[in-house]
Amino acid sequence: MTDLSLSADQLDRYSRHIIMDDVGPEGQKRLLDANVLCIGAGGLGSPIIQYLAAAGVGTLGIADDDVVERSNLQRQVIHGDDDVGQPKVESAAAFVEALNPDVTVEPHETRVTADNIDGLLAEYDVVVDGSDNFATRYLVNDACTLAGVPFAHGAILRFEGQITTFEATPEGPCYRCLFPEAPEPGTVPDCATAGVLGVLPGTVGCIQATEAVKLVLGHGETLDGRMLFYDAADMSFEEIPVEKRPDCPVCGDGGVESVHDVDYESTCAI
Repeated sequence: MTDLSLSADQLDRYSRHIIMDDVGPEGQKRLLDANVLCIGAGGLGSPIIQYLAAAGVGTLGIADDDVVERSNLQRQVIHGDDDVGQPKVESAAAFVEALNPDVTVEPHETRVTADNIDGLLAEYDVVVDGSDNFATRYLVNDACTLAGVPFAHGAILRFEGQITTFEATPEGPCYRCLFPEAPEPGTVPDCATAGVLGVLPGTVGCIQATEAVKLVLGHGETLDGRMLFYDAADMSFEEIPVEKRPDCPVCGDGGVESVHDVDYESTCAI
């Protein structure tokens, strides 16, 4: 029986989802009713935003405080030359509006901090972390883990990327189980100093978007408990297990109750 809650245009737009036994009209309706927050509208955020919007995620939050620069355009594919100087959240919102009118964009032109992250998370079911710095990654991990909000993590540099998902369940690990604290400032280069292959974030961001769609649908097995390492130079994938640490200060018995207990400006140590 046809799901009458989907319009004729939606039945046409999402027809390749609807004919899938594992998605169908019910799954597409879940996507249209979903609230997903993408942190970052840059290299990783671009494919994340593009494919979540195309999939019909009904409410898509985008948090970023940066503006489009010409050097971004080699990899940040939702922005164009005419967008240089414009806030990335505005450029991203215009891209989504042109791609899929079913999607409501909630732009958050702000840097995600300990003071505002809890308020942001309260509005969303799933988070996709496309940030480009350790402070934000640890903040996202800690806040999502404490709030029980699942999130997909990705990171890129040169030819390499890493992806994992944390479902924020009592049994599962968090980012700190794998990396208890960030490296000392200046010891790990970033994309601005070491560079990044332009197509790399497309692969990594698409996997993150896939994880977010699966979380919304409640179908398939996510990367929770596993981290996927991708080497574009060798075209190879390697998977390592991520185990929960009982003494983890965030998801274990460490006793951290708030992101305000952590200094995110240094090594993000607890």
